[in-house]
Amino acid sequence: MATMTEAYVDSVALNAAAIKNGRDLVKKNSFPKLCRSEDETLIFGECKGSGKEPYRCSVDFLKPDSPVFRCSCPSRQFPCKHILGLMYAYVLGKEFQVDAIPQDIADKRDKAEKREEKKKETAAAGEETAVKRKPNKSALAKKRAAQLEGIGLLEKLVHQIVQNGLAGLDAKTAKMMEDQAKQLGNYYIPGVQAAFRELLFNLRTSEDRERVYTEAMDRLTVLQSLVKKSRDYLTERQQNPELPPDTESSLEERLGHAWQLAELREHGLARHQAELAQLTFRSYTDEARGEYVDEGFWMELQSGDIFAVRSYRPFRAAKHLKEEDSFFSVVAAKELLVYPGDLNPRARWEDMTVRDMKPEDYGTIRSHARRSYVEVVKTVKNQLKNPLSDKHPVMLLHYAKLGRIGEDYVLEDEQGKRIVLGDIPALGQSSTQLLPLLKHGDTQDQAMLVMFEHDFADGRLLAQPLTLMTASEIVRFIY
Repeated sequence: MATMTEAYVDSVALNAAAIKNGRDLVKKNSFPKLCRSEDETLIFGECKGSGKEPYRCSVDFLKPDSPVFRCSCPSRQFPCKHILGLMYAYVLGKEFQVDAIPQDIADKRDKAEKREEKKKETAAAGEETAVKRKPNKSALAKKRAAQLEGIGLLEKLVHQIVQNGLAGLDAKTAKMMEDQAKQLGNYYIPGVQAAFRELLFNLRTSEDRERVYTEAMDRLTVLQSLVKKSRDYLTERQQNPELPPDTESSLEERLGHAWQLAELREHGLARHQAELAQLTFRSYTDEARGEYVDEGFWMELQSGDIFAVRSYRPFRAAKHLKEEDSFFSVVAAKELLVYPGDLNPRARWEDMTVRDMKPEDYGTIRSHARRSYVEVVKTVKNQLKNPLSDKHPVMLLHYAKLGRIGEDYVLEDEQGKRIVLGDIPALGQSSTQLLPLLKHGDTQDQAMLVMFEHDFADGRLLAQPLTLMTASEIVRFIY
């Protein structure tokens, strides 16, 4: 439990309300009994509840990277406010008496240990089945046929919009297309369905017709490319069911495939013992998809790779799902699983421990900043050329100077090459207005995390500042 910090407790809470409720229990002295085991692998206690009997809660850190939470309360939120309160009491320095491990917890530990031993024995004896799961070829063939049929329907819808013209998409036509978009949900291509509904949503709701038409043309190009590449890919896999899935691009995810952790491991997309630091975080509402999105960009300290970590909370189930937040410590992940993607692929982890940022961590992060803007622009443009690639890559840039030319702020590298800074519509949140507030020392020889976007109106590449990275702190511009 030496690694347990307030940041860690915040990170395991379901949402901000759970954090508040857990802290309130500590403030109100709702724990008449607070105990810890002699080896400090277990904290447990009693919390006042609504009935006569107190709730008995515990946090077992026998395995530091995957603690076990237990509580006798009937709450469906997990960890509940009593468990959070117990952890907050510990990290805030409340007195915990040394006591013997309760018998029921000792029994559960014994059972868990026996299960682990049995797993090890079967693995050593070669009895554990490591055979790949064999798919049902008949069901898979039917699924591929349905997906191809759905791609054909999407192609008809795209052609219909192009033939009628964007201006001809009146309310009646839009309603008809919305109904047809619902039909795409019957063809095992939820990602394709969501992309088409985003197009319709933007056309229906945006008041800036000139801008939305420009964006719509780009989205139509993406959909047409998705039709072509998906058809080729699915046809090839239909003809040869033994072909492995595409792990070099995000095409599978574009189609709506939900990657299982076992699949990622099987295709060599797991990294072990990775340390990561969050560089920026935001939450936004995706009305077209009907969900809240929590998005953070994290750097793996060893490689310097920047990953997108996203959590999706559908509107109808949001209150039951964990709400992510900004994170200011370093995560040590036992296993980092990386999804197929582009410059900033999605990533996730299950078991982790947490430690505070050290002074040398800031230097490590800065050392991974890109120093040549010629190479940066080349990399970004190569990604933007692919219609199915992420249109908003995120990179950490070193800059020799940060200044202003006319109305624009610019970053300048050591060779005198410049990148223009500006607010991009994709973020929906301004940050460049904060640049005049930076100290003089922050305008030279620092690093900045930026998100790129191609500005169709002006035909230029813009980068919006997300985070300033100095030798001693991370200054976030958005949240």
